Amino acid sequence: MNKLLTPRQASFQRVVTEGGVVLVILAWWWFAKDMPAFVMPTPQAVLSRLLKFLYDPRLMSHAGISFMRVGVAVALATIISLAIGLLTRRFAILEELVERRLLTFLNSFPSVGWAILAVIWFQISNGTVIFIQVVIVLPFCLINVLEGLRQVDPELVEMGRSYTRSSRRLLLRLVLPLVMPFLAAGLRVAYGIAWKIALVSELFGAQSGLGYLLMQAQVRADATLVFACCLAIVLIFGTVDRFVLRPLALRYSVRRAA
Repeated sequence: MNKLLTPRQASFQRVVTEGGVVLVILAWWWFAKDMPAFVMPTPQAVLSRLLKFLYDPRLMSHAGISFMRVGVAVALATIISLAIGLLTRRFAILEELVERRLLTFLNSFPSVGWAILAVIWFQISNGTVIFIQVVIVLPFCLINVLEGLRQVDPELVEMGRSYTRSSRRLLLRLVLPLVMPFLAAGLRVAYGIAWKIALVSELFGAQSGLGYLLMQAQVRADATLVFACCLAIVLIFGTVDRFVLRPLALRYSVRRAA
């Protein structure tokens, strides 16, 4: 988008963007300066607690565990979605079942319901948290996979079959590259949602992770820790999205346009 702006416009856009952040922080400080810390901590107090995630082994461990769970859950949801999508493409009779029944069920089933059921079924464990995240982000991945497979040109597939009879080679060299722009877009959405779900799932089914820290902060009325955990998630999400997921999505969108 910045490529369409003149240097002056780009500079003004940066001033507006950064200035907006500064105004929010100033408003936060003004509102919090006369409030008790357990209600509204100051930005300085939150920043000090946030920096502890960089050197406090206990906080680093909780953040790393949450990041691991989110990564595994998103990867599993993507793999399962791709498998379901390929089965739907291979057996057209499954299309109605997947799009009209499975997706409707997964999209409408309450997140809290999955969390409660997972604790009942699997007790409290890493697997419980990952299961909750997978079933909740699965429909977002699946929708993008199905749409990507729907956009695959049948004539290209037929042409590919004229070069090879190997279904595996056809899948890896032709179908998957054509689906990747949709898969990458779904991956970004699923990653963001997984972080939101991570807190809920860890509140219900874990004794570690950032969600667990939030539960402890609630018990101790530690609003500073609540803000620090939430901002830690924002920073982790923003870093991975900026340096991994966004370039990946851009790479495949450019290839598709070419």
